[in-house]
Amino acid sequence: MRVAADLQFSGSFPNSLFGMGNPLLDISAVVDKDFLDKYTLKPNDQILAEDKHKALFEELVKKFKVEYHAGGATQNSIKIAQWMIQEPHNVGTFFGCIGKDKFGGILKQKSEEAHIDARYYEQDEEPTGTCAACITGDNRSLVANLAAANCYKKDKHLDLEENWKLVEKAKVYYIAGFFLTVSLESILKVAKNASENNKLFCLNLSAPFICQFFKDNLMQVMPYVDVLFGNETEAVEFAEAQDFETKDIKEIAKKAQALPKDNTKRQRIVVFTQGKDDTIETFPVLKIDPKDIVDTNGAGDAFVGGFLSELVQEKPLDQCVKAAHYAANVIIRRAGCTFPEKPDFNCPSA
Repeated sequence: MRVAADLQFSGSFPNSLFGMGNPLLDISAVVDKDFLDKYTLKPNDQILAEDKHKALFEELVKKFKVEYHAGGATQNSIKIAQWMIQEPHNVGTFFGCIGKDKFGGILKQKSEEAHIDARYYEQDEEPTGTCAACITGDNRSLVANLAAANCYKKDKHLDLEENWKLVEKAKVYYIAGFFLTVSLESILKVAKNASENNKLFCLNLSAPFICQFFKDNLMQVMPYVDVLFGNETEAVEFAEAQDFETKDIKEIAKKAQALPKDNTKRQRIVVFTQGKDDTIETFPVLKIDPKDIVDTNGAGDAFVGGFLSELVQEKPLDQCVKAAHYAANVIIRRAGCTFPEKPDFNCPSA
């Protein structure tokens, strides 16, 4: 089965993959217990920054040896897709909001180093969003401060002619569900354009709270979704919010696939991952020894990135899933959403 056989393109080219989301500068450092205690952080956790964490980011940079990476769920996936493709550069375009500040400057530099075409909306009301990864031993305590990422404005950025041209240039679109809390109108404009032009629009459920508390926003976008991603926890939460009356992941996938769809030229594809268990629709997962797992945090983003890298090259569905498993397998062996210089993924031409 070719996922994108009717898109009239072969291979990837600059700006053929489009992502929009919450850009965060990942700041990671090995810290001590005193630092965790000072900010009342658990050794292994993911939280949103509160007022008491405001000074944490600057202190982390001053006190410890830090590494910077371009982060945020969607940007991570676009970055991984570019890494899998390698050449040409700038296959992925990324839109999101940052601040006019030091961290914003670093983020721009890091996205450039990752060879993605990041066109940020820059404003000076809020600082650039950051995610601190405080590492102690095998544990990582993540503190995210969305800040500027929450300030994306359709009329100030997406609607600008030079930016919209980049949207129109793309063949495959990907947005993580987190962005539903920021700019629904931006997502709808991109999604409707994809549907009208018979291009592929992909969405990730991203988190149980999106399915639960942003259900209305999610269901406004759902008719335009050609490929829906999620993990088993999100799938179950989605089913509950939709009154599917089942917790069986395969059944949920079928019901999600059958939801109303605007573009009837192609059937919706639903891809649910189940950790070390096989991905629905039953593609075998690459096995990994638990002792080789360093950090599972970027696995979901990497899975999507691997999938998108083949999708944008018009590869068959099973090839997309193989690439997805490969990318996730590489990322969980490393700290953060990082990867070696080149992938070791040999895909036969489809």
